[in-house]
Amino acid sequence: MGDTEDGIKLKKTVFVTVGTTCFDALVRAVDTREVKDEFLKRGYTHLIIQMGRGSYTPTKSGGDDGSLAVDFFTFSSSIADHLRSASLVISHAGSGSIFETLRLGKPLIVVVNEDLMDNHQSELAEELAERKHLYCARPQTLNQTIAAMNLESLLPYPPGNAIPVAKLINRFLGFPDD
Repeated sequence: MGDTEDGIKLKKTVFVTVGTTCFDALVRAVDTREVKDEFLKRGYTHLIIQMGRGSYTPTKSGGDDGSLAVDFFTFSSSIADHLRSASLVISHAGSGSIFETLRLGKPLIVVVNEDLMDNHQSELAEELAERKHLYCARPQTLNQTIAAMNLESLLPYPPGNAIPVAKLINRFLGFPDD
């Protein structure tokens, strides 16, 4: 199960992040047997969950019995290393988390927190999913999204061009255009 290199199973990690929020519904969803089994079917070996302010504690596992190795933490000064080493990222719909993951070229499933009022984040996630840069799910549909996803179909997100914004700021500050 999973890719091997000289007979050694390669580490394939799913990193889940909820940012600084409480998003127990997402943490609970990735902690279900169905989702963990789907990860194993797809060759993932490790699940790391950044659970933020949540009160739900996922089940840790060493993965010694062929199961998924699961670990979690609340906060970190930087999740950049986790994002870089992930084979798949599952994130809340915060724009910072979304764009940092896309900038790194990592496959991404964004899970919308339906408990937030006036949830403009869902609009961003759904628009980027429509453009095929990521997958968008709800906690209750996460397992189906994972089962149906084809990571090869995702399109790279083109980095933005900051020059027009910089020129506008320079003009506002009274600097000449270059």
